Amino acid sequence: MRGDCFAPAEEDDRTSPGWLPMPDVHPTDDSDELHAPETPAQRRARRAQFLRDLMEARELRDRVQPRRARAARMRQQMRMRTFRW
Repeated sequence: MRGDCFAPAEEDDRTSPGWLPMPDVHPTDDSDELHAPETPAQRRARRAQFLRDLMEARELRDRVQPRRARAARMRQQMRMRTFRW
C-alpha cells in the first residue's frame, strides 16, 4: 500500500510542546465575532495593514541586501523599457 511508508499521525498536534494557536484564532467572549461576515471596511483596513507591512519588509530587505535590491531595480527598469503598449 502507498500510505504504509508514512509515519502515523499524532492523535492531537496541540499536545506537542511547540504548538501555539494562530494569533487571531484565540477564543473571545464575543463568539459571534468569529462567525460574523467581514465587512468591506474591515477587509480594506486589514488589506491596508498587510500592504504597509509588506512595503516595510521590502524596504528592510533592500536596506540589508543593497546589491540584490539594485539588481532588482535594474531588472524592473529593463522590463519597463521593453514593455510595449
